[in-house]
Amino acid sequence: MVITELIHTVSDTNYFPRELSWLSFNGRVLQEAADERNPLIERLRFLGIYSNNMDEFFRVRVADVKRRILLKKYHADEQEDAEQLLHDIQHIVLKLGDRFNKIYDDLQQELRKHNIELIDNFKLTDAQAQWVRSFYRSEIQRHLSPIILSAEEVKLAKHLEDNATYLMVEMTGANKAEYAIVQVPTDAMSRFVELPLHLNKSKKKGRYRRQIILLDDIIVHCLKDLFNGFFDFCEIQAFSLKLTRDAEYNISDTLDQSLIDKMSKGIKQRLKSEPVRMVYDSHMPEHMLKMLKKLLGYSSYDSLIPGGKYRNFKDFIGFPNIGHPSLEFPPMPVLKSPEFERHTTSFEAIRTSDILLYYPYHSFSYFTEWVRQASFDPKVTSIKMTMYRVAKNSRVIHSLLDAVRNGKQVTVVVELKARFDEENNINWARRMTEAGIEVIFGLQTLKIHSKLCLITRQEKGKIQKFAHIGTGNFNEKTARVYTDMSLFTCHSEICDEVDQVFEFIQYSYKPFQFNHLIVSPTWSRPKLSALIERETRFATSGRKAEIILKVNNLVDNQIIDLLYKASMAGVKIRIMVRGMCSLIPGVKGLSDNIHVTSVLDRFLEHARVYVFNNGGETDLYISSADWMTRNLDQRVEVGVPIYDAAIKQQILTTLDIQWHDNVKARIIDKDQSNHYVKRGNKRSIRSQQEIYDYFAVLQQSTQAGS
Repeated sequence: MVITELIHTVSDTNYFPRELSWLSFNGRVLQEAADERNPLIERLRFLGIYSNNMDEFFRVRVADVKRRILLKKYHADEQEDAEQLLHDIQHIVLKLGDRFNKIYDDLQQELRKHNIELIDNFKLTDAQAQWVRSFYRSEIQRHLSPIILSAEEVKLAKHLEDNATYLMVEMTGANKAEYAIVQVPTDAMSRFVELPLHLNKSKKKGRYRRQIILLDDIIVHCLKDLFNGFFDFCEIQAFSLKLTRDAEYNISDTLDQSLIDKMSKGIKQRLKSEPVRMVYDSHMPEHMLKMLKKLLGYSSYDSLIPGGKYRNFKDFIGFPNIGHPSLEFPPMPVLKSPEFERHTTSFEAIRTSDILLYYPYHSFSYFTEWVRQASFDPKVTSIKMTMYRVAKNSRVIHSLLDAVRNGKQVTVVVELKARFDEENNINWARRMTEAGIEVIFGLQTLKIHSKLCLITRQEKGKIQKFAHIGTGNFNEKTARVYTDMSLFTCHSEICDEVDQVFEFIQYSYKPFQFNHLIVSPTWSRPKLSALIERETRFATSGRKAEIILKVNNLVDNQIIDLLYKASMAGVKIRIMVRGMCSLIPGVKGLSDNIHVTSVLDRFLEHARVYVFNNGGETDLYISSADWMTRNLDQRVEVGVPIYDAAIKQQILTTLDIQWHDNVKARIIDKDQSNHYVKRGNKRSIRSQQEIYDYFAVLQQSTQAGS
């Protein structure tokens, strides 16, 4: 999807608008849904990922633009820019929506070729209709509680949950029309219901076609059963809608409330926060749409987006494969870490050498096993950990609870403002506090986004520290689908600095110095600026100068200006960015030496890596921080240098593999046009598979040599 085909204006500055760059990123997700090289069911799931991404975009990015417009009396110039930006966003979203609907129609046809059919309530046979009504009465009806829209003024926005799927129902007859809202209970049961095979009369080459009907269609089919006896009507119809709200907080700073109580209130408030988008069935009659707009209090700054029959396509992330296994990505068994495998305990392994794990290629179980061993190891005295996003049934936290029962001192820094994970984190925080873990909520003004774990042991009368510094969360679920790197080390100075980070979180007023780690918010920007400027000086003096950067987002203008300056001096800069990129590469006289690509594939690229040539000495860091203003100035982030030569070479090799991807890599140009990297006559390189194969060979060669 070419973003500049969709907007009327292109920024005349040196920075591509981050909101439009984000839409370009989600356009790449749509490309994956359209890519016939992906298995069919996975393509449907990419539509779900696209929908889920778009929900968050409106909850966060569009909500922010809307707030800027509403504050126009304070910032007149910004308001004008924000209004134009909102116009561009709405225009692009509608175009992407058209593309989405076309892909979905195509995928339905492809499903039928594989004897799978998404069937709606209008295509049911008599026998199927009877089964559907029976299923509705036994499984669905008890979950439905309609909201009746009486003639009196109803503030509907207060009653609708964020991003739930609703049906607006119209009942007409001899009297005036009656209206109601019905929520589709996807929180209570699967949205996808497979019809019994024996009821299917459709055969293809002697085989029955597997059929799935959505909960939405079952409810619509049984609407009369829901309302009969309560309303008099001759006709009844329903159309889908979904509301998206502003995800920002407005929490009172009263001193007599604990932060945890305030966050609980904030979650409840989110359900009542301002709506920023309504998506609805484009076949909804105009008079119903007009009524909805009035009930919701919509303004010209809110997005009203017509769409297909179904809302909340994010549920399609979990679309079941009821066909052949080839309709999904083939399994990619997790690889073993030879360094951990050859030792009896995790501590012996880390003491022998630094260890790198690259998820999901390596198993996350090495980390959970390390914490499990620490929970009962008599030599372990304390465990410290940061918690940003963890699984709902976290093995890591269960081990921390065991550690407390075994007399260990356990400290956990819980980030209560991890957007959309607040409730899970609050629940864990309460449970850990009750168990005796020291729970720290960090700094109210800064999110704790670093991925740290520090374990202290008493060895031969001396204190020995072991540290984990990573790019991703301590989450067993996301570790299977996000690419992230974890470093395990007992390097004494690095471990001491990790300990300092925990102390900084508790006592931020104390002076600290970091000689190894790159720590936000105070130390990252000057350190990264110095590293970029050093490469610029090398280039100016005629020496080789190079920067390789892998991040999720690059949107900080000060850092971008330094990269432009480096490019103009002759520094060769290669950037791999998954999401937003405000830097405009390839501009003559400004960014000639900057090249940017983006890889989207079966796993979500999430690792952050910074490489600086340093006159041939190569400084390499992995980090939790993207190059965004919030990560550099408004969060606690940690990057760690890689000193082990073998690990450094492994990471450099993976970066080189990804840079040469010619299957799933797109070129990020000045127009963010998302053109695939051309393969030419070169062999196909699909970097995620190639990286897996690379580590598989390393595993085999290490095992053979041991």
